Amino acid sequence: MELDLWWLLLFPAFFGLGWLAARVDMRTVLKQAKSVPTAFFRGVDALVEDKTDIAAQALAEVSRQQGSAPELQLTLGKLYRKRGENDRAIRLHQRMLESSDLPTENRERVRFELAQDFRKAGLVDRAEEILLQLLDGNMGLAARQQLLDIYQQDRDWTKAIETAKELRSDAHSFQHEVAQFYCELAQGEVYRSNLPLAREHVAAAFSANRKCVRASLILGDIEFAEGHFEAAIAAWQNIEKQNFNYLSMAAERLFDAYEKLEKPLEGIALLRGYQKTFPQLELTDLLYQKLATYEGEHEALLAVRETVHARPSLMGVYRLLEAQMEDLSPEGRLDTEMTRALIQKHALRLTVHRCKCCNFRSRAFFWHCPACGEWESFTPNRSETH
Repeated sequence: MELDLWWLLLFPAFFGLGWLAARVDMRTVLKQAKSVPTAFFRGVDALVEDKTDIAAQALAEVSRQQGSAPELQLTLGKLYRKRGENDRAIRLHQRMLESSDLPTENRERVRFELAQDFRKAGLVDRAEEILLQLLDGNMGLAARQQLLDIYQQDRDWTKAIETAKELRSDAHSFQHEVAQFYCELAQGEVYRSNLPLAREHVAAAFSANRKCVRASLILGDIEFAEGHFEAAIAAWQNIEKQNFNYLSMAAERLFDAYEKLEKPLEGIALLRGYQKTFPQLELTDLLYQKLATYEGEHEALLAVRETVHARPSLMGVYRLLEAQMEDLSPEGRLDTEMTRALIQKHALRLTVHRCKCCNFRSRAFFWHCPACGEWESFTPNRSETH
């Protein structure tokens, strides 16, 4: 019974100690808050308002007051770099590295930031030199990612392949990118007419990614250049299994191969089949031209009318009006020509390729998005959009 009474007496003591500890902690927090310079809060407020010039001035003032504060100086360096003040960022990070007060664990991080400063300033060689020295340390992963970006920017595809393979992980295999790098090498050899080496690079691209559409396109080009027209057709038709949306990029190549084999009507039949099966493909212009040449204007008009009614588009209407010009009176032709010119103007303005990752739009097609850097993200068939 006496033991129970003692426990009852101890409970108030425990509560009192807890209250005292809370008071001490709050006093510590308040004391630390008062010791933070006012300029720090001014800088944070400026960052929230996206006033980077004011933020940079305020944080620089705090940095001078606080002396050696690595985290603050690193933040200030990033802010300089974001504002395009690359020289100031470089000088700041170089001073940090020269300081004997810089903790060893922060030295690699500062060197990594300095490499980014040099890259942003256009001094890519100096950035690469620093990043290569960081590969075996704690910043190795981040350094390799930066190097991969540099090698893609410099179009050094051999180094890009090596670096991407080193970056492979369960989360990202980089097979998609590696296949594109081999395709870049293959395309370069095709331009130099070194077809055997180009064929080797295409085989490597397929080894990395058997569904690589671009590799099939290049392989067809190689076969066509060597006079193997049936093999070229087989390579381009393989795109239907890989990603049928890219068939429009092979359509004219396919027809040229059928022409070389003196089988143009088979080529037309194949393209008409593609258009019926995959109505989103951009084949209206090509089919109209080939049908008009080999089967006459009447067949071309029927094909265009069928396509436009099934899937209306500005360029489809443009071709439909063109196909009917001969049946119009002189006055009707003038009116129709004016309408066609207006439609063509708006079609050229609205019809674009679009990146599926960042929504960047361009009239030209890119395998590598110039905005976000993603590979094979551009829509191969242009869309009419605002």
